Amino acid sequence: MYYVYILQSEKDGLLYTGYTEHLDQRLKQHNEGSTVSTRNRLPMHLIYYEAYVDKEDAIGREKFLKSGSGKRFIKKQLRHYFTR
Repeated sequence: MYYVYILQSEKDGLLYTGYTEHLDQRLKQHNEGSTVSTRNRLPMHLIYYEAYVDKEDAIGREKFLKSGSGKRFIKKQLRHYFTR
């Protein structure tokens, strides 16, 4: 399985979108500071993920979620999370 995931920084509230084959391991890497793009924004919390059988489908979904339309989709999908 391939996972598309969204993390939120506790430090600045910004989101990070990525994909991986091993979600638990990847989350651990982010929070250990092993990932350059999130190293200065720790801790990171998993707020959303989707699972895919095909790697190319996961990559395509990650690209969409990083787009303007994808960001609007996530804000709508998680509207209760963001308003609490």
